[in-house]
Amino acid sequence: MAIVFITGSTDGLGRAAAQSLLDQGHRVVLHARSVDRAAALGELTSRGAGMVVGDLRSAAETKSIADQVNAIGRMDAIIHNAGVYTQRSRGSTPEGHASTLAINTLAPYMLTALIERPRRLIYLSSGLHRGGEGSLDDLDWNSRAWDSAKAYAESKLHVVALAFALARRWPNVLSNAVDPGWVRTKMGGASAPVDLDTGQRTQTWLAVSEDSAALVSGRYWHHLRQEEPADEATDPGFQEELIAKLGKLTGVELPRV
Repeated sequence: MAIVFITGSTDGLGRAAAQSLLDQGHRVVLHARSVDRAAALGELTSRGAGMVVGDLRSAAETKSIADQVNAIGRMDAIIHNAGVYTQRSRGSTPEGHASTLAINTLAPYMLTALIERPRRLIYLSSGLHRGGEGSLDDLDWNSRAWDSAKAYAESKLHVVALAFALARRWPNVLSNAVDPGWVRTKMGGASAPVDLDTGQRTQTWLAVSEDSAALVSGRYWHHLRQEEPADEATDPGFQEELIAKLGKLTGVELPRV
């Protein structure tokens, strides 16, 4: 059985993925933004293999999350699930970054660099990532007028590009991105067409399955099928420029090999 760390496990797709993996007999390390949010997990906490707490808006707390995971031990897989959608304003994290960028892009980048390397990495993206072109000119929204939908799209393009870059850099790690669809969660709303079970299925399958179809890397998935992502995401030049800029923004270097 595998041990899997899932960011944003207290609600929505993260919680559904945790429940699915636990029901299959796997071990799950849970993540909550705060102690109060951790309390909301209820019986999942006792079933889990550990609980880590930290707010992904904060670089210091994100580093603490990495330390907490490493103290538990090496993960077999990590599902980078946590994210935010429409933020009314750019906001400002403790380090001065745009909140959407910090949570959706900087945090998974930092955790990837700082947590002991697992066998599998899964990054939750969105079909909306195809609207994120051109983001590297003002990555942190310092000059542009705030556009929450564009910021979200860009952040989801970033994680697809990161997944693909890691597939090139780290050949011993299976690194993939997943579009779960428009799912009925607090973020997606009650009118969303995709149920929670369908929404979580692809990422949990990629995290633990020994099916040959799941043992691939550098792919973009939607409901258990491979799809073509935005061209920028597959461009090694874009990937490397993104990683260089994320390293500069965070002060954390992503190992090349």
